[in-house]
Amino acid sequence: MEKASILVVDDDRAIRESLNSLLSDKGYDVFTVEDGHQAIDAVRQREWDIALVDLKMPGIDGLEVLREVTKISPNTRVIIITGYATVESAVEAMKQGAVDYIAKPFTVDELLIRLEKTLENVRLLHENIYLREQLNERYKFNNILGKSDVMQDIFRLIEKVAPTDSTILIRGESGTGKELIARAIHHHSLRKNEKFIAVDCGALPETLFESELFGHVKGSFTGAVVTKRGLLEVANNGTFFLDEIGDLSIGIQSKLLRVLQEKEFRQVGGIKNIKVDVRVIAATNRNLEKMIESGNFREDLFYRVNIVPIYLPSLRERKDDIPLLVNHFLESYNKKRKKNIKGVSSDAMNILMNFEWPGNVRELEHTIERLVIMSEGDIIEAEKLPIQLTGKRVCFNITTPKTNEELKRMRKQMREKAVENIERAFIIEALKRNQWNVSKTAREVGLKRQNLQAMMRKYNVRPDTKG
Repeated sequence: MEKASILVVDDDRAIRESLNSLLSDKGYDVFTVEDGHQAIDAVRQREWDIALVDLKMPGIDGLEVLREVTKISPNTRVIIITGYATVESAVEAMKQGAVDYIAKPFTVDELLIRLEKTLENVRLLHENIYLREQLNERYKFNNILGKSDVMQDIFRLIEKVAPTDSTILIRGESGTGKELIARAIHHHSLRKNEKFIAVDCGALPETLFESELFGHVKGSFTGAVVTKRGLLEVANNGTFFLDEIGDLSIGIQSKLLRVLQEKEFRQVGGIKNIKVDVRVIAATNRNLEKMIESGNFREDLFYRVNIVPIYLPSLRERKDDIPLLVNHFLESYNKKRKKNIKGVSSDAMNILMNFEWPGNVRELEHTIERLVIMSEGDIIEAEKLPIQLTGKRVCFNITTPKTNEELKRMRKQMREKAVENIERAFIIEALKRNQWNVSKTAREVGLKRQNLQAMMRKYNVRPDTKG
């Protein structure tokens, strides 16, 4: 960052000269003016990082200067200088947008500490603007974010393979964004104006999944009261995305292999072949080679779907992308939650970058969403981060609501947080009781298997999760 700029506004010549000498010696870019009119002119001519403004001045006082600076240059941080007898007025100034106040007489150390604290926020603001520019100009690819070399390589690979009809296998841990990659491939393909159909291969039991995939004819099984088209037929001429293909049963794998080889299939209970033209993209977080060795995945199907492999790295393998992602999620949830959090402190960002993120980008996104909901200031400090990141318990400062609307909003936020904690504990305990067998757990608690899996993904619940 360039030399920090400070505008000093004070009608006392001795104070102006003293501050000019002191701050210039410390390496700051300093300019002094003696009244409010000159201060407003100075702000119109350039943007200042900090304006040190005396509260009591003849003509235009410090409060009016504050209001004008806020209008003209919203990024300039205003610190009010006040005498002991006017501290209450200084507090009022902070309510109107000043970031701090310093009571006269003040020591050199006190002034420098306050300035450095304010400049830290200025740096965060500049970093936030820089990251936003990066997002807009270079590092955003169909809602996928990444400036790291590995992500840039993936973007280039997508651009090469998307226009082809080659079958693609996307590999990576849960939460890395495999479906986003599949959608990006579809968006850049010759089929982009056709349908993109995504199917979770572990969402349904085999019999129901077969019907969902291939369709069925009327009367083929109990409950088949009408003939129904399968999702493969619905996706004809488009892209068919098989998420977690490693969860498919051997029987379904055989039928899917025929689709890839012959471009045709039969509905459940049907007698005629249905031709289909789809581009297949598969994804998995499992080791398919080991599954082949154990007899749980067909080797011929593996070679059919693995024509163009794409490995999506975990977040811990692309830590350079974390600041970019944090900024993106902050902007997104600021809009959704009507907040104005400008960034995270340097200490907090260091913690975020050094955490392992077992749930990858999805876990980071949920973490930022919770921080936006619970934080009251405009900067997220390290001590506000969740205990799983810091090893320390977090305590949010909850500001007492001033209006009924604020009270309603706070109630809603607290209810949502309480429900999230209860739901997560509910899922973990139920899975533990059933030795992490998802189907058995779903039956016990009265949920559909796919709904339980969705909740597990939402809260990043895995067998190694600690309750």
